[in-house]
Amino acid sequence: MHSEKQAPVKYYVGIDVGSASVRAALVDEFGTVVAHADRPIQIWEPQPDHYEQSSADIWAACCSVTKKVVCGVDASWIRGVGFDATCSLVVVDKQFQPLAVNCEGQNYRNVIMWMDHRAVSQVDRINATQHRVLSYVGGVMSVEMQPPKLLWIKENLQESCWDKAGYFFDLPDFLSWKATGVTARSLCTVVCKWTYTSDGGWDDSFWKMIGLEDLVKDKYEKIGNHVLSPGEPVGKGLTPEAAKDLGLPEGIAVAASLIDAHAGGLGVIGADVKGYNLPCENEPITSRVAMICGTSSCHMGVSETPIFVPGVWGPYFSAMVPGLWLNEGGQSATGKLIDHVVRGHVAFPELQSKAAASAHSIYTYLNSHLDVIKKSLPVGFLTVDLHVWPDFHGNRSPLTDLTLKGMVVGLTLSRGLDELALIYLATIQAIALGTRHILETMQAAGHHINTLFLCGGLSKNPLFVQMHADITGKPVVLSKEVESVLVGAAILGACASGDFASIQEAMAKMGKIGRVVQPNHEHKRFYDKKYEVFLKLVEHQKEYRSIMNSV
Repeated sequence: MHSEKQAPVKYYVGIDVGSASVRAALVDEFGTVVAHADRPIQIWEPQPDHYEQSSADIWAACCSVTKKVVCGVDASWIRGVGFDATCSLVVVDKQFQPLAVNCEGQNYRNVIMWMDHRAVSQVDRINATQHRVLSYVGGVMSVEMQPPKLLWIKENLQESCWDKAGYFFDLPDFLSWKATGVTARSLCTVVCKWTYTSDGGWDDSFWKMIGLEDLVKDKYEKIGNHVLSPGEPVGKGLTPEAAKDLGLPEGIAVAASLIDAHAGGLGVIGADVKGYNLPCENEPITSRVAMICGTSSCHMGVSETPIFVPGVWGPYFSAMVPGLWLNEGGQSATGKLIDHVVRGHVAFPELQSKAAASAHSIYTYLNSHLDVIKKSLPVGFLTVDLHVWPDFHGNRSPLTDLTLKGMVVGLTLSRGLDELALIYLATIQAIALGTRHILETMQAAGHHINTLFLCGGLSKNPLFVQMHADITGKPVVLSKEVESVLVGAAILGACASGDFASIQEAMAKMGKIGRVVQPNHEHKRFYDKKYEVFLKLVEHQKEYRSIMNSV
């Protein structure tokens, strides 16, 4: 037989730090995930609304999973590394050693997680300033952003942390520093979570107004005065120490990083849709929204000109796709909420045992159980008398009200598996109705959206996907690779390596469509009515709170 020497494949490593685990993937130049590994990371909750992690624990997990995915691969074929992570706050001293972000003085717990809500009074005071930078975060800063957390540290841990701090990193930037020894920050993190603007940089007056003038004095060295666009190469690539830790050759290109949701957006939103009969086929990328749905959900829409959307973060220039403005809606608890509702139900032990006996996950079993009890009805119609308001962890978008609580209307005395399946369904519908609320707000402000692109853990649940199609009335595109966030991180590494001329070129080549889920338009009237009820729920909550506040 005639044998021909095969051209070496180009590989890129994508590393994703989520809320509860670190994952890595080896991705080829066509966007195929050829190896994948994950490892859990620890979360501490020392008191309500305080969530902390360890940067040492996170880096150790990054090294472990990366070594697994590159094992046995010719190192010369690996061209670049890209990181993404949650927008958590990492604090280190002047020698880059971890500093405690807690009153207990536990230095290894040096990360305030994105979902930490300790800085409520600080963010209220920041919002009361009505400073002009707030117009780029939907008019109201979230407690999940970094300025209120920094202010909390200064006010509560001045001697033990604030005065000793050498650097405050967003977690994605900490990872690129750890890999390269360069303290450059990504435009994505500083623009989206720190109030940096792509045209004017830092605004001295904002930091002085909120009481953090210390950061201005040293020319912002502690929070970043060297900013790179996502995908740009950082320094001279992997340092010898980081290369050894990760099991990769020294000097491999390392990209300026992204927040995890933005990496997911990068992995799906630019895919070639020709031949799928989608409304966005002959439209610009601005007709698409990428929805990254895991512990929480983010809704990423881009525009050619800045669009200011009340209650939706942005517009941020070049924060995800270079040259385009980004708006980011979000729901603070989605996967976490579903898990909370299901595991907290009295019938959960029964569900666990029956799912295990059938060798299915609890959610696959619940979906099949709904198919059994629906009889002749469409599954979604089972909740005609059961309604959920999903803000168990406050509302991020579009109401930007941290104080909102979850609601359930239509409970009965039933304690069985049927009731658990129904509340599970109603919760998924509530999350989809919340997505519709965000999309309608974005469209009212000037976005033109006709197609949803879903990725993340919840996109693996067919009921979650179908409810989003039916309730929003828009087709949902699922990527070929379920791990789109990791593909997005790998796209960064591909750009840093120089193998692609632009992020857009890499997105088109490495982002692949798996399947399309169409909405059932025959169900439109039912979901329109559900949406009416959904909006009434929050009106009633505000009304009864007003009554109680008058006591």
